[in-house]
Amino acid sequence: MQRVLVFTSQPCGYCSAAKSLLDQVGVAYDETDLTGDPEARLALSERSGQRTVPQIFVGEVHVGGYTELRALHSAGKLLPLVNS
Repeated sequence: MQRVLVFTSQPCGYCSAAKSLLDQVGVAYDETDLTGDPEARLALSERSGQRTVPQIFVGEVHVGGYTELRALHSAGKLLPLVNS
């Protein structure tokens, strides 16, 4: 099973939605809250190429944000990726 990382900040409705979706489908994840940590946010931006949160990784695969996570799940590809 791949490790799922969710990078978030407060307040963030999309972050809450992403975590809720993962909870609903039974995928465990580790959350890193970047609120008030500009250095960590910059490092995430360099890693993901994105400046927004949430940013979600499954193993070494950068899934993207909530919209991409939802699309991956809707296509039936989220659980196979997590379980690979």
